[in-house]
Amino acid sequence: MTGLNALLIAGTDTEVGKTVLTSALAAYWQTHRQLNTLGILKPLQAGPGDRELYHRLFLPEDSLDTINPQYFEAPLAAPLAAAQENAVVDLEAMWQSLLAQCQQHNWVLVEGAGGLGSPVTAEMTVADLAAAWHLPVVLVVPVKLGAITQAVANVALARQTRLELRGIVLNCPQPRTPTEIIQWAPIGLIESLTQVPVLGCLPHVQNPEDTAALAAIAADLTLELMLPPPVAA
Repeated sequence: MTGLNALLIAGTDTEVGKTVLTSALAAYWQTHRQLNTLGILKPLQAGPGDRELYHRLFLPEDSLDTINPQYFEAPLAAPLAAAQENAVVDLEAMWQSLLAQCQQHNWVLVEGAGGLGSPVTAEMTVADLAAAWHLPVVLVVPVKLGAITQAVANVALARQTRLELRGIVLNCPQPRTPTEIIQWAPIGLIESLTQVPVLGCLPHVQNPEDTAALAAIAADLTLELMLPPPVAA
């Protein structure tokens, strides 16, 4: 399989900042690149939130089903949420949505559900799905006590499933002082333990719909490992 023009934004868990990073990269793209050349895909969502945000901020012309082909009402692990609706997770529908977006756009940001180890089906995790789809991955790690352990454990899972891990992005789900960031998520130690580059640290975002602020914080990241180079005019 040839590589797709897409990047998976994965996390160590739920509520760690995948949506913030995806939104920041999308805002940067729409500010500094040609409009309407970026796609956003949330293949699987359980409970409201991300797809509605992406539709409102970046993709008003796309349907919610285009952004998110598999939606379940209950905010649970995917196979459990599907079972509550007497349904199953349709992997083929998600795959076809990814292919369609990759054909229509220059670059597609794919946001994973939960963490790398979260179940997609009873037999497959998000990491397994990324491996099957040959998607390069950026891992979001929250700045908190335990960040180092989360980074090490999830990088080990990524290696076990032979993912192309482009790097780690630290994120502050809550306001953090510079001292807390240095002590709880020391970049040098995380890079030494994982042998994966840290591509930057996102500050706490007060307003997740402020696209100008999102684009500005994205500019401070190592974007060359997350976005393709601009197309020459």
